[in-house]
Amino acid sequence: MSATTFSRIRPWLVAGTCIGIAACSTIRNGFPNHAMAPSLIEPSKQPATDSKAMYLDLIRQMQQQGSYYASLAHIDAFRLRYGDPPELQRMQGDALRETGQDDAAAKVYQGMLHGSQAASAWHGLGLIAARQRRYAEAEKDLQEATRIEPVNVTYLNDLGYARLAAGDIANAHEPLAEAAELEPTNTKVVSNLALWASLQGDDVQSDAIMQRANLPQSTRDAVHKLAMQMRLQTRLAETALPSPSRDKAAMATPSQGIPSTLLDRLGNTPSNGSQP
Repeated sequence: MSATTFSRIRPWLVAGTCIGIAACSTIRNGFPNHAMAPSLIEPSKQPATDSKAMYLDLIRQMQQQGSYYASLAHIDAFRLRYGDPPELQRMQGDALRETGQDDAAAKVYQGMLHGSQAASAWHGLGLIAARQRRYAEAEKDLQEATRIEPVNVTYLNDLGYARLAAGDIANAHEPLAEAAELEPTNTKVVSNLALWASLQGDDVQSDAIMQRANLPQSTRDAVHKLAMQMRLQTRLAETALPSPSRDKAAMATPSQGIPSTLLDRLGNTPSNGSQP
């Protein structure tokens, strides 16, 4: 091969060698050698205070999207780098509760009862109690949350529904009405107020409440169906006990047979009060 010919081929050999090196950098032992993703522990080269706020917001977004297991991992990572601020504790309690780890969640919430996140902690404890059908305890915890934050719509709504589930129809009206006036477009709040009216025996008012809020027919049907189920459970509780105890039973135990899936009317909102 002449020197001239080699000089023409040599650039292609160099290029081929570079391509081979690039391929080697992406394939190793038969598996793609992916470039490392930026660490979520250090989201950017911003100042530390900015990175901390960005990371906390990232965890918050995960929970809003329902990624509670992933948020637990990032909560641990955040704590190692930035410490344990009160909001992080609240998010950990919420994530544990949403993943069914009620005992661990309750322990976190109980450690927050005297701090800046006390209202959220009482709310979280109330949701745990309601899910476990301990409605008297749920009502007490949720009432404490509303005492600390009296205009929090989620707390008011959940308190009202917990009272409905416990059979305390009369006292459920005030928190539900307050929540509906504070957020008249909140579907969950309006439907719970309509449920209260139906349980009062006033289906006309119930329909009027839902019509004013332009709730879809499927939601209206679901409200009336739930009211029928709750009334049935009340009657069953009353007839299952001797007559002297029936009045107490109507207030204390009518909801014990309500399917737990129906409790998402209060149990699927974050304990900081944000709406889905």
